[in-house]
Amino acid sequence: MSLNFSLRRLAASVLLVPALALAGCSSSGGRTPEADSDNGGAVAGTDRIKIALITHAGPGDTFWDIVRKGAEEASAKDNVELLYSSDPEGGRQAQLIEQAVEQGVDGIAVTLAKPDAVASALQKAEAAGIPVVSLNSGEDRSVELGAFTHFGSNEQLAGEAVGQRLASDGYAHPICVIHEQGNVGHEARCAGVKAKVPGTEILYVQGTDMTQVESTVTAKLQATADADVVVGLGAPYTLTILKSVESSGSEAKVASFDLNPDLAKRIADGEIIFTVDQQPWLQGYGAVDALWQNSRGGFELGGGQPVLTGPTIIDSSNAEQVAVFAADGIR
Repeated sequence: MSLNFSLRRLAASVLLVPALALAGCSSSGGRTPEADSDNGGAVAGTDRIKIALITHAGPGDTFWDIVRKGAEEASAKDNVELLYSSDPEGGRQAQLIEQAVEQGVDGIAVTLAKPDAVASALQKAEAAGIPVVSLNSGEDRSVELGAFTHFGSNEQLAGEAVGQRLASDGYAHPICVIHEQGNVGHEARCAGVKAKVPGTEILYVQGTDMTQVESTVTAKLQATADADVVVGLGAPYTLTILKSVESSGSEAKVASFDLNPDLAKRIADGEIIFTVDQQPWLQGYGAVDALWQNSRGGFELGGGQPVLTGPTIIDSSNAEQVAVFAADGIR
C-alpha cells in the first residue's frame, strides 16, 4: 500500500464527517452538542462518549504533547470525553488499559510499543466489547491484538527513508541511538537505517535520564573516531545528542526522527541535517475520530489496513515553514 494512498484515505475520512468544524478545547469537562462560542465551530450532535487514550509516553518527551493535542481537538469536535494516561513501562501500561475497561469506556486508543506486555489487557477489552484502535507503534501486531485500524508511520519504512538519505549524502558509519530498549518501533527504525547503511551501529541509552544520554553518547563518540553521523529517535534526545557531539569534539553530523519547535529551528539553522516526521498530531486526531465514527455508525476506517501518517522528510528546504506549525504545537 502506498504512502500517498494512505494519506489520501485519512484526509478523505476527515472531510466526510458531516457538518463539523474543528474546535480546540480541553479534553475534560461536560461539553454538550452546541456551538463552540470561542472558535465558532460546531460540536457533534451525537451522544457523548468516553474514550481512553493510553500511550507509552515517558516523562519530558514532548512528542506526546502533539499526539495529545490532536486527540483533544478531535474530542472537542466529536463530543468525546477524553481520558488520557501514559506509562513507558509495559506492565503498567497494561494496568491502565484494564482500568479503562473497568470504567466502561466506549473506546480505547493505545500504543503498542511493547505489544506482548499489553496483550492480555487488550483481550479483556475485546471480551467487554470495547472497540480498540492502535497508534504510533506496533503496526504489525495491531490486528492480532484486536485493533480495527492503526494510525502511524511504518517504522521500518521510516528508518529506511533515513538510511537512504544518509547513503545518498555519503554517510557510511551512523550511530543510531535507541533511548527505550525493547520498544519495537525504535528497534525497527534503527534496523531500517542499517538496511540502507550496513555500517550503522546501535547505541542504547537510558532515555529517562538526559544526563546519562549525553554522557553515553559523548563517550561513544570519543571512542569511535570514524562515526560520521548520529541519529536520534526523538527530538529531545536529538537535541541532547547535539550537545554530545559538540562536547566530544567529534565532526559527526546529527540527524533525527520526529520534531519539536527547537529541532525545527536547528534544522533551519543548519545545526541538524534533517528529521523524519511521523506527524503525531494526525495520529492522536485520527485515533479518536475513528473510534467516534465507529460508535456513531459502526464504521471501521482503514479497511483492515493501517492508515499511514508518515514518514515525511524535513530539512533545510522546508524547516522554516514547518517551524511555524511546530510553534502552534501541531508539528
